[in-house]
Amino acid sequence: MQTITTTPFTDQKPGTSGLRKRTVVFAQEHYLENFVQSLFDVVGELRGGTLVLGGDGRFHNDVAIATIIRMAAANGVARVLVGQHGILSTPAVSHLIRHHGATGGIVLSASHNPGGPEGDFGIKYNVGNGGPAPTSVTDAIFERSKVIDSYKTAEGDVPLTELGEQSVGDMMVCVIDPVADYAALMESLFDFDAIRNWLGTHAMVFDAMHAVTGPYAREIFGRRLGAGEGALMNCDPSPDFGGGHPDPNPVYASALFDRMFGEDAPDFGAASDGDGDRNIVLGRGVYVSPSDSLAVIAANAHLVPAYRDGIAGVARSMPTSRAADVVAAALGVPAFETPTGWKYFGNLLDAGRITVCGEESAGTSSDHVREKDGLWAILMWLNILAARGLTVTEVLHDHWATYGRHYYSRHDYEEVDANAARSVMATLEGQLADLPGRESHGERISAADSFTYHDPVDGSVAQNQGLRVMFDSGARFVMRLSGTGTSGATLRLYLEAYEPADGDHAQDVQARLSRIAAIADELTALRKTVFRDAPSVVS
Repeated sequence: MQTITTTPFTDQKPGTSGLRKRTVVFAQEHYLENFVQSLFDVVGELRGGTLVLGGDGRFHNDVAIATIIRMAAANGVARVLVGQHGILSTPAVSHLIRHHGATGGIVLSASHNPGGPEGDFGIKYNVGNGGPAPTSVTDAIFERSKVIDSYKTAEGDVPLTELGEQSVGDMMVCVIDPVADYAALMESLFDFDAIRNWLGTHAMVFDAMHAVTGPYAREIFGRRLGAGEGALMNCDPSPDFGGGHPDPNPVYASALFDRMFGEDAPDFGAASDGDGDRNIVLGRGVYVSPSDSLAVIAANAHLVPAYRDGIAGVARSMPTSRAADVVAAALGVPAFETPTGWKYFGNLLDAGRITVCGEESAGTSSDHVREKDGLWAILMWLNILAARGLTVTEVLHDHWATYGRHYYSRHDYEEVDANAARSVMATLEGQLADLPGRESHGERISAADSFTYHDPVDGSVAQNQGLRVMFDSGARFVMRLSGTGTSGATLRLYLEAYEPADGDHAQDVQARLSRIAAIADELTALRKTVFRDAPSVVS
């Protein structure tokens, strides 16, 4: 055991998904160690406890895992459960914490951000319920990181290639199958026989994007459901994600979109992201927006064995379209609007207030874990298709004919100057009080505010969670700065317009939203301020 002298870094404040920086930042001497020691100092219950550890296989994961194991031993952790080869998806970590009664878990991932030596890296702590650490914990870690002067470590390395138990000092390290427990959970939730029969007469394709879900897909879709190796794309995890960007959207998953919109397209397509918590779903010639996906899942959850008795409620992040709210009202269950960040769903799930939750950023899940879960959402769709005997397109059209359609799109302005991004936000915020009643482009503004969340379970308050402008027509736009980037600032503009159940559901999405987009640009001077003619990504 050794105590190493160090000096603080000033930039170790976790965001909505942990601490994310460029890989070269984490590779600095003492950088990772300082943050991990701050975590051990704050989370005292890890002494004598069990820690789950793994990541998405990106560059630097192996070095970080070895470092954390040595530091865990020196800080009195009794047992570490680590995925073979260091691999564990984020939802698998959440399940393992809950399944084994662990004290908490460390996830090494920058989610959908690119990997490799020139890419991004990240670290996130999940607490005993399996969900991301609350703000009180991450704030305490940050405060500790600002004054830290030493960290503890031990000698000894644990090979992660072979399953089994080994020791580092007095601590036991258990190298476990990263897939087995999670796959068993999925099989307990869904009607695998019905899905297997559906796949016997329908074709699917899944793109793992050279990320963590490859081994999970081979076991679940391939071996247990019989989809066949030809249905699986890019299922070998790579430190740089095959040179790609593991974000399941129309830009970075273009190969999947080309296949699903091409001739002889399969009946069903899907993809997941770097750490397996996000997803996209497609049918032949159709893309299901994440907001619509959440609403469809909520409306059809009763068709899936685990949710046959109905759902307790639905929650969505504030920027996510209000399609799920309409479903909740029809079902007679509550709908909750939370800030962006999965940690805000945890209290609602633990209190039994909700069963299903989701975010517009391709994250959907339920009370089976305390993280968003990409493969779970894909299996929900497969089970729904098998139960209803409809195509993806038919399910969507039926849903819109019942609940109406929320035309929705997110425009991302990535890596813009941080000062310019803040200027855009300040320009809009300064007008909020005067906007109600103003008319533009045939729309009348009904309300405008800076979103504040009052947690109905613990009474906590989260302020300044995004700027909202609502219209009499049911349309709205939202603007917020994202906390998931590592370079410059990412400014997100969310656009939404509602078409009733008896309205026109076949309009082009961007055309339908063009009026709201024009109003947003006028009110914020967005494109002029960030010097961009168009967003980096439209989804």
